[in-house]
Amino acid sequence: MPTLLQIDASPVGSASISRHLTAEFTKHWKEANPKGEVITRDLTTSGLTAIDGDWIVAMSTPPADRTIDQQGRLALSDKLIAELRMADEYVIGAPMHNFTIAANLRLWIDQVVRVGETFAYNENGRVGTLTGKKATFMVASGGVYGPGTAAESFNFVEPYLRTVFGFIGVTDTNFHVAGGAAQLRTGAVDRETFLRPHVEAVHAAFQPA
Repeated sequence: MPTLLQIDASPVGSASISRHLTAEFTKHWKEANPKGEVITRDLTTSGLTAIDGDWIVAMSTPPADRTIDQQGRLALSDKLIAELRMADEYVIGAPMHNFTIAANLRLWIDQVVRVGETFAYNENGRVGTLTGKKATFMVASGGVYGPGTAAESFNFVEPYLRTVFGFIGVTDTNFHVAGGAAQLRTGAVDRETFLRPHVEAVHAAFQPA
């Protein structure tokens, strides 16, 4: 039974463009996989905090030697990693904040990129362990930062996410970018008109080739 993990990071709730698109993706995924399972993870309500020295010590301690306190410190990380392992495919809402990813998405990444868990070392060097997975990123940005634009060099979202997910073994990645959302704040375009081509693109991705 296929499993989809939907991750949302935007702090603006129903006003979020990225949340709208992850929900649209999940709707079509369910239609394409009627027997599939969906795991949802809202990073704004997951109790994520910055890793600290105690967390690092706990993570560095062999599992059999961890104290009860150390196990507790890693409990959320263990749960988040289990969700990644369980899912065959991910859809991740990634709003751009100050040219990079939202803070809570970065906190989530710090919890799941763990040596011995999502990457490891062998005689050939470092290897990611989450192979065979597929990730689709729904990126929303106020400005337009696509290839060939004047602000292209300001976009650290896509290269960072492609790099960090590749590091843990997820190399099959797709980015859908809804740029120019600042138009909604100025009233230059209404929400339905802005969303229409992006919703249509999500729908098209599920149509037979």
